[in-house]
Amino acid sequence: MSSDGILRGLVSAHLVTIVAQPVFAGVFLSGDYDGLRWHELGANVVTSIGYLQLVVAIVVWVRRRVSWPFVATLVLVGAETAQYFAGLAGALWLHLPLGVMTIAGLVVLFIAVWWKGEAVDA
Repeated sequence: MSSDGILRGLVSAHLVTIVAQPVFAGVFLSGDYDGLRWHELGANVVTSIGYLQLVVAIVVWVRRRVSWPFVATLVLVGAETAQYFAGLAGALWLHLPLGVMTIAGLVVLFIAVWWKGEAVDA
């Protein structure tokens, strides 16, 4: 599998896992305290995939001379890292809006890397 295909797979997995995060938070807010444990586990998975995606985006940049996936992933991973620590600190005023923006950004990145296969291949 090419680095482009690996990047697309990671972006897809990243999107699926990050979309589950508000669901887990909602379960917790509904009164099921296991939801908070799932939300924490999900945060660890999302963050891990994000950093792995960053490494693959570097490989794509070096091998294909296409830098935008790296730049986009770096911005997303930076926002996710800030969101992660804001969540640990209980700073929901920052955690929630960053979550919404990160999901929106990842949706845009997903569309870009899958759009007719041209985004990463170009």
